[in-house]
Amino acid sequence: MKMTRLALMLGGYAVMASPAAAYSVYVSNEKDNTVTVIDSTTWEVTSTIKVGQRPRGITVSPDGKEVYVAVGDDDSVEVIDTATNEITHTLPSGPDPELFILHPSGNPLYIANEDDNLVTVVDVKTRQPIIEIPVGVEPEGMGISPDGKFVVNTSETTNMAHFIDTETHEIVSNVLVDSRPRIAVFKSDNTEVWVSSEIGGTVSVIDAAAREIKHKITFAVDGVRSEAIQPVGVRITKDGKKAYVALGPSNRVAVVNAETYEVEKYLLVGQRVWQLAFTPDEKFLISTNGVSNDVSIIDVASDEVIKSVGVGSYPWGVVVKPD
Repeated sequence: MKMTRLALMLGGYAVMASPAAAYSVYVSNEKDNTVTVIDSTTWEVTSTIKVGQRPRGITVSPDGKEVYVAVGDDDSVEVIDTATNEITHTLPSGPDPELFILHPSGNPLYIANEDDNLVTVVDVKTRQPIIEIPVGVEPEGMGISPDGKFVVNTSETTNMAHFIDTETHEIVSNVLVDSRPRIAVFKSDNTEVWVSSEIGGTVSVIDAAAREIKHKITFAVDGVRSEAIQPVGVRITKDGKKAYVALGPSNRVAVVNAETYEVEKYLLVGQRVWQLAFTPDEKFLISTNGVSNDVSIIDVASDEVIKSVGVGSYPWGVVVKPD
C-alpha cells in the first residue's frame, strides 16, 4: 500500500500527519464504453479501460483482485483484473444487466435484469448461472444484508422492494415504496434498508426485521424545482451515523443524519449526480456526475466538495478498491 507522510511544525514540535492510504477508483462511463481509473492520492486519471457496450453497474471483489462491470447492451458482466486493468473473462448475466451486488463472501453475484424482470444469480467461480428469480417490472437496485441472508431488489415500475432469501432464492416480502425506486442499501448493523425513489423524491427507511417502512426522508433545495430533486445513489457510513443521497438533476448530494433522518446539508456537485462510493477508510466520498462528465470528491469529515475530476462520457457507476 502506498503511503504519504507530512511533517508539520507547530509551536516548535514536529507533528506527523496520518498516512494517507492509496486507493484505485473505478468509474463506469455509460456512453463511451470505458472504465476510468483514478488514483486517490493525486486524484488524477491513471488509466482508461475499454469495455463492452453501455457499462453501468460496477463492483469489486472483497479481496480487491477483480472489478465486475455490467455491460447492458452486451448482456454480460465483464471481469477486470485489477493488477493489470485488463478484462480476463465474462460472466453470463441474463438480458440487460444494470445493477448487481456480490455476496459478502465474494460469491455469488446477484444481477438485476431490467428488460426481463429477473434477478439472475451467478457463481463467479464456475462462471455459470445458478438460478433466475422472477421479480417486479424493471428491476434495478440490488442490496444485500451484511450477514448475506437477504438480497433486496427494487423494481422501478412495480414500485416495490423485494426481499429475497439467499438460501431458498424465494421472495419472502414485498414492500411498497414511492415511484421509481433505484437503490437499496442496508445499514451495517442490519437494522434498516434505505431505498431511494427517483420520481417519488424520497428515501424510504425500512425496518429490516419487520420489513415495514418506519420513516420517509424528503428533500428541499432552495431555488431548485421539486421535480429536479431525484434521489438515486445512497451510501451510509459504517457507524450508521451519517448518510449521503445523490439527488440527480438537482446537482446536489444531501448529507443526512442517519439516526434522526434529518437532512443537514446539501452539497453542490456536478450535473446529474447519480451514484456514490466511499473510499474504504471513509475519508472521501466520490459522486458520478453524468451530464458534466466528471466525478466530485467530497471530504467526509468536513462535508465539503474538494475537487472534480474529468472522466469519460456519462459516468454512471463508481467503486473503490484498496491498493
